[in-house]
Order: sequence, then C-alpha cells, then structure tokens
Amino acid sequence: MSDFFAPAALSVSELNACARQLLEQNLVGLWIGGEVSNLTRAASGHYYFSLKDARAQVRCVLFKGVAQQLSQPLQEGDDLEVSGKISIYEARGEFQITINAVRHKGLGQLYEAYERLKQQLTAEGLFSPQRKRQLPPHPKVVGVITSLAAAALRDVVTTLRRRHSGISVIVYPTAVQGAGSEQQIAAAIATANEHAQADVLIICRGGGSIEDLWSYNEEIVVRAVAESAIPSVSGVGHETDFTLTDFAADVRAPTPTAAAELVSPDMAQLRHTVAQWQTRICQLLQQRYYDASQKLDWLARQLKHPQQNWQQQLSDLQRQLQLSMQRQLRQQQQSLIQQQRNLNSLRPQTTHAQQALAYREQQLRQFWQNILLRAQQQLQQQASVLEAVSPLQILARGYSVVTNQRGHIINDGSKLKTGQYLNIRFATGERRVQVAPAKIQSDLFDN
Repeated sequence: MSDFFAPAALSVSELNACARQLLEQNLVGLWIGGEVSNLTRAASGHYYFSLKDARAQVRCVLFKGVAQQLSQPLQEGDDLEVSGKISIYEARGEFQITINAVRHKGLGQLYEAYERLKQQLTAEGLFSPQRKRQLPPHPKVVGVITSLAAAALRDVVTTLRRRHSGISVIVYPTAVQGAGSEQQIAAAIATANEHAQADVLIICRGGGSIEDLWSYNEEIVVRAVAESAIPSVSGVGHETDFTLTDFAADVRAPTPTAAAELVSPDMAQLRHTVAQWQTRICQLLQQRYYDASQKLDWLARQLKHPQQNWQQQLSDLQRQLQLSMQRQLRQQQQSLIQQQRNLNSLRPQTTHAQQALAYREQQLRQFWQNILLRAQQQLQQQASVLEAVSPLQILARGYSVVTNQRGHIINDGSKLKTGQYLNIRFATGERRVQVAPAKIQSDLFDN
C-alpha cells in the first residue's frame, strides 16, 4: 500500500536541472579563491581548469571573450580569485563555475584598503573642492616628480618645449613603484616645497596595474600632495586609472602629457591674442578719433556768430584733441613695443647652439679628410705591392709566356707537336710561331 503513494521518480535530467536552478538562484555575486590546476586552453580560445585549495577543487570554464580581457594569460599554479555563474553542466552533472571576472589573489584586499583610506581622508576634508587652488596661468618653472627613466618624463618635457620654450623644468627624481617608493615620492614633494623654485608641480608616471600604481594610494603620498604649498597636477597612469593622489591634487590630468598641457600656456595662442589686442586697440583709437572729429565738426556748425575768441577756443580744442590722440597713440605704441620685447625675451637663444653646430661640422669635415687621406695612402701602398708581383714585371726582365691557340700556358716542351702554332708574349707585344721538326731545330741552334 505504501508503494502506491510513493512519489514519482525524477529523471537524471530533471535532477540536474533542479540542482542547476538552485545553485544559480542562491549562489550569486560570490568571489572564490584558489590555485589553478589542470589548465587546458582549447583551440577556440576557451580555458578549462580546476580551482583548488588544500581540501577540495571545483571545475571552471573561462570563455574566450573574458579571457581576452586579462592582463596576462592564465598559467598553471596561479593564485586567483574568480567570480561568475555557479551552476551544473547538466549533460555530465558536473559542478562548475562559468567565470566572468578574474583577479589575482590579493587585489581584493588592495581595493578594500583603497576604499577604506579614501573614506577616511574624505571625512577629514582632504579631497574637498574648497581646498583646490587655481594653477598659475603663466608659470616660469615647472617641477616634475617622477623617475628619470620614466617615459612619462620625456612626454612631459617634450610637451612643455613644444607649447612654451621659455618654461624651465626642474626634475625631482624618485622611484615610482616598488618597496619604499612611497617614501621617496613624499620626500621629493617635500624637497620641491623646501626649495620653492617651482610655480607648479606635476606628479606623474605611466600606466600599469593597480600594484604598479599603488604607491600613489599610500597615505604618506596623498597627505604630502594635499599639504604641498605649491599647486599640483596629478598625471598618474592612463585616463582610466584613478589613484588617491588624483583626488588630493589641485587638478587631475588623464595622462602625463595632458598634465604638461594643463600647466603650460600655448605660446602660439599668446602671440595670436596679442595680435588680436593690437588690432582691437587700433580700431578703438581710430573710432574714438572719428567720433571726436565728428563732434568737433558738429560744434563748429553750432556757432551762429563766430568771433575771434570763439575761433581761438575752437582752435585750442582742436589742438588739444590732436595732442591727446597723439599721446594716447604713443602710449599704446610703447605698450605694444614692451609686449613685443617680452615675447622676444622668451624666445630661445640659438647663437651658442649654432656655433657648436658649426664647430661640429668643421670637426666632421676634418675627420672625413683624414679618413680620405689614409685611404689614398693605403691604396698607393697596395698598388705598389700589386705592381711588384705583376706578371708584366717578370716579362720586362726578359722572360716570356708561351701559350697554345686556346690560350693555355705551355710548360712542358715534350708535349709539343710538329707544326703546332704557339703564341709567345713578350714584355712588349707578342708573336705567333710554329713548332719545327727536331732536325730543323737542331740546325737552327747549331748556327
């Protein structure tokens, strides 16, 4: 009777589907840490591996789209923290995690430390907008807090030279990552403030991982930036990187190059502005002259009974007007001349560089002349050696070269044949001869 009321059995597919639904609905938003084991990368680009600790393991799959977002490929033995959909692969009933986010172990603690310090310093008012200062519009000296070997330093200097060649740059060198770098960065900021030579500070370095940029999240660096008496611009990392130093600085730039552009006025734009003001002043003065002249003409027409004193007053007023206009014109011209002198004083001096270039050119010309002379001497020596061993010299001493009609040299007289034609080459010219019979040869030699 009990068998009659027994519940219906579930199929394996139904069981796996139910288990999958329970897992996906209840295990959401978790991060799981462990060591990568049995790592396999399929031809499709997907990763399959186990995430294990000392007592258990779980199967994981990391699809290609997520894997391409990793800063470096997965490796066997990596300590990871992963998040994703915790479920069951129904076809085989295997418990697995389909990963949608990966971070190396320890980054979670870094993020927590970052947020904790950010909240603390925000509560202290360290990041308050009221603390921010305006950057100087025309700085003469820019201080740069970075590493001497950093590409960011080259970008900053190149940008400053391009925009305003009259700005001086002082570099306060420091390590930008690694153990103890936060102490060096804070000390460099303190040194810049003690020297008080810079009008504005650029605190910068190139992009990197959160670990590479972590020195700029350290409290000692953030407080040093906030307490700096010199206005500061933070250009740490790329546009998407944010550090606590960015919040403490007076201005945050997305990149080191952008930081250099923020602190430096554009010389070309300044010249254009001066030219615009010059044109505007001339137009205003000319308009005032026209207005005054028209008013004077109108007043002159209002004189119904001209007398000598009125004419004299009118002449005086006209003369005063001319003198006033001339005085204003002289003042404006002197002002423009002074502005042009100021612009000329900011132009870089190239006289020494040209002299150095001319000296280097003279040295280079002398250097090539010496090389050419030595080469000619070597050529003459080699020509003398070649002439000493030349076959023509041997022929000149009375020797000759005997060849057959094919040009082959004859060095064995026993191989000659009667009637055979030969060529005999002397030091000067050559002759064609014929081999005579032995009897004739004997008679010739006897005679």
